[in-house]
Amino acid sequence: MINLETFRDLAALPVELFSPKPTTLTEGQLEAAVLLWTSQDGLTKIGVWECTPGDFTADRSTVAEFCHIISGAATVRNLEGGGARDIGPGDLLILPAGWKGEWTIHDHMRKLYVLQANA
Repeated sequence: MINLETFRDLAALPVELFSPKPTTLTEGQLEAAVLLWTSQDGLTKIGVWECTPGDFTADRSTVAEFCHIISGAATVRNLEGGGARDIGPGDLLILPAGWKGEWTIHDHMRKLYVLQANA
């Protein structure tokens, strides 16, 4: 039997303890997350993530990420140049597998994320 799962009020859902952002370029930047769901094959993960202001690098070499911004503001740039996007509440950002870049969090951000790994 397939179990239907529902998660309500993602803006208020508690996240785990904040810890230093491993790929930060800004001293003192913190992040926290809570994993909500993982597919049986482990290739898809859904969760809520938060991050404090600052800059960090991101590498999506082997996984695509879909980000629905709940709160906050950021600018996301391609590593090789050629594109920057300002994102905020209500926006959906798609980072295809193979994407590498940099985030600048302007205002404390909360997002719903979906990670989809290659089989």
